[in-house]
Amino acid sequence: MHRKVPITIAKLNVLNWVSSTFFFLSFVQRQMADARLGQWLFLLACAVTLLKAAGVPVEITYVHSAIAKGAVCLDGSPPAYHHDKGFGSGINNWLVHIEGGGWCNNVTNCLGRKNTRLGSSKQMLKAIAFSGILSNRKMFNPDFYNWNRIKVRYCDGASFTGDVAAVNPATGLYFRGARIFRAVIEDLLAKGMGNAQNAILSGCSAGGLTSILHCDNFHALLPAGTNVKCVSDAGYFINVKDVSGAQHIEELFSQVVETHGSARNLPPSCTSKLRPGLCFFPQYMASQIRTRIFFVNAAYDSWQIKNILAPGVADPHGTWHECKLDIKNCSPTQLKAMQDFRVQFLSAIGGMTGCPLKGMFIDSCYAHCQTEMQETWLMADSPVLNKTTIAQAVGDWFYGRTPFQKIDCPYPCNPSCHNRVFDPNQHLIEQ
Repeated sequence: MHRKVPITIAKLNVLNWVSSTFFFLSFVQRQMADARLGQWLFLLACAVTLLKAAGVPVEITYVHSAIAKGAVCLDGSPPAYHHDKGFGSGINNWLVHIEGGGWCNNVTNCLGRKNTRLGSSKQMLKAIAFSGILSNRKMFNPDFYNWNRIKVRYCDGASFTGDVAAVNPATGLYFRGARIFRAVIEDLLAKGMGNAQNAILSGCSAGGLTSILHCDNFHALLPAGTNVKCVSDAGYFINVKDVSGAQHIEELFSQVVETHGSARNLPPSCTSKLRPGLCFFPQYMASQIRTRIFFVNAAYDSWQIKNILAPGVADPHGTWHECKLDIKNCSPTQLKAMQDFRVQFLSAIGGMTGCPLKGMFIDSCYAHCQTEMQETWLMADSPVLNKTTIAQAVGDWFYGRTPFQKIDCPYPCNPSCHNRVFDPNQHLIEQ
């Protein structure tokens, strides 16, 4: 069972002090004769506010009952999630958010994940802080703060689509992602989601792809009277050639589907017409989703630029290395390639525009996963389209206040972007 770390009176006093301090320092900054000191004080207050936004750690829940169903992680351990319970008017509303983490496309690759948090619940943190769309504070998440908010941990390596019955005794690998998805949802239904008035399936990156591939499945598992919608954050991966002209991502996705036996769990409306590996790409199946869905994506998605447009295998001399770390380092030729990528991305998602069931927030930032991070979900300087933050756009769309389908102008037109800058000492994830 999970439990929430209690907030003591002392902690509440600290939070109240932080709020007062923030506004006081803003006033002090305007009055300071020494502008440099004023800036440092203001930045300190902002940093403290971000710490406040991080939220209270939510402990892990293991779905031990899933083992009997064969719904297990790569190493055979039980699936897991973190559940921050709803309260007040949100007690019967549920937001199920799927963790991201790439994919494993062959036995060797999956063995490399088997004993990590992406392949074993034994290696997962026992508690994680919720922020952004998972925050429990109204000022940081006004539309969903009091819902039941769940983060489902990702440990199967195929966006919860795999189902291979046999287990190779030499590797001990289980490819059971589709079973995990169903087992976790059934566990949540038994714990109150069966009475849900509203429900959202969301996710980031590989989890964002899960929320696309499983959107209609999720809807079908919920009670008939539940208002069900889906939100995909950075999950609209596109099938394009890399800078060398090779179909790197198409090959990788085909290998994922083959290794995990995913074909039977992909939409039949797609697999009846195309090779199963292609149906792992949203551009070939998302138009057939019957459930309402919202896409949050950067047109210059940093993961896709690094791993689809310019993966290491296509750039053996590392000419893209500095560009991938920071878009400001990109040469005119590289920027042209990225602008061309944007055009292809917009073409791939173009079938969603004009459809009343679909919403979208496509900004021109160099970013990846914007709903989980507070600074990009909802802060004073968060990215905006049409003067609207991601949090406001998703909330307005979900509650039917205002439809939202906005596509940003090309880079570098949007000054509100939080463009990612990567640490050169950290390994760029290449697949």
